[in-house]
Amino acid sequence: MADTLDTTRLTDRVAALVDAAKKAGADAADAVVVRGRSTSVSVRLGKVENTNASESEDVSLRVFIGNRVASVSATAASEPKMLAERAVAMAKVSPEDPYQGLADPALLASGANDLDLFDATEVSADRLREDALAAEEAALAVKGVTNSGGAGAGAGMGGLVLATSHGFLGQYVGTRFSLSASVIAGEGTGMERDYDYSSRLHFADLDGPETIGRSAGERAVKRLGARKMPTGTVDVIFDPRVARGIAGHLAGAINGASVARKTSFLRDMMGKQVASAAITVTDEPLRRRGQASRPFDGEGVGASKLLMIEKGVLNHWFLSTSAARELGLTTNGRGARGGSQVSPSSTNLAIEPGERSPEELIGSLKSGFYVTEVFGQGVNMITGEYSRGASGFWIENGELTFPVSEVTIASNLKTMFLGLVPANDLDRDYGTAAPTLLIEGMTLAGS
Repeated sequence: MADTLDTTRLTDRVAALVDAAKKAGADAADAVVVRGRSTSVSVRLGKVENTNASESEDVSLRVFIGNRVASVSATAASEPKMLAERAVAMAKVSPEDPYQGLADPALLASGANDLDLFDATEVSADRLREDALAAEEAALAVKGVTNSGGAGAGAGMGGLVLATSHGFLGQYVGTRFSLSASVIAGEGTGMERDYDYSSRLHFADLDGPETIGRSAGERAVKRLGARKMPTGTVDVIFDPRVARGIAGHLAGAINGASVARKTSFLRDMMGKQVASAAITVTDEPLRRRGQASRPFDGEGVGASKLLMIEKGVLNHWFLSTSAARELGLTTNGRGARGGSQVSPSSTNLAIEPGERSPEELIGSLKSGFYVTEVFGQGVNMITGEYSRGASGFWIENGELTFPVSEVTIASNLKTMFLGLVPANDLDRDYGTAAPTLLIEGMTLAGS
């Protein structure tokens, strides 16, 4: 990973694009170059299936003429004058949008933040292959595992350089390493599949291949002999892997763009109780080695840690400049760049931990459902209606007993959030993180 962003060449590039846009008649402009590089290897049953390597370098220019905006995207080798003239011509015939524009210069990030996002470790394709094979071998060695769904390992880097006509110029680069394994246990109609994975910014922090493989195999075997439970009302405990999805739904519901479009079921709840008093949700863009950390947002705005929800009360929306203006507010530095578009997004989001251990939550239930996987698209962010296929383990007398599958759990996210009970096992090594969560009184549809 020693070949990081060529900072000088790319900063010159974005500065030239902004300058060309101004000369072509734009009132304001910003330009961004996104560069990425990755290598991955996938294996199955001891043989390499795919080895992929990719490298990209893309540029986007956004120009403003009054309240009119237009953007163009191209490769970084494209000629600045031509791109600028095309973008300005498009902006002149675009409809007016009173909410568009560059961020207020007073909000732009200044100073350096060492977030430790980059690891210079070079990981060869041979090492990736060896680790993927080792993970699969460890998974297949688990008694009861009968087949492999494959294993994979990857290494990559990505970075961003942003310039605006307000004088902002910034860049950052990060790395990411990953390892995964998927296996099948059992035979015939009784087969079950499961997986495990690890993804980290620094190679040394990655879980070992034997650990990943063994965990994937053990998870699959534990699911053998699953039963289908009768329909009824049940208390549900979400494993952290699934609880992160609940946190993601919560983040979507407090996204300023959704609020402005009136497509969020929490759109009228600012300053009100939206979750149980046990729930505090933080968003922390400057956390060192955070999976979603960034020194500035997609518009160059600096940001700090926010208590999005504090003791159940909603304090903030995720806001970019345009979403904030539409809501009569000020951006809080949560604008995420998607090519030439900027939209609000969380950074390192976490449902903060509670005081009880997962074992204590499980032990508090005479009967219940411990969910380890959900599937299906049954979440309506306008109404909050929630209905997902699920599998996991039945809880009897405070203990996990037999596996359960082919059931559906349902409720409304409004009710679910108000009943959340967090455990104390939060793992912050995810961009969206959550501990084990207990939700009482969900509907289970089964046999």
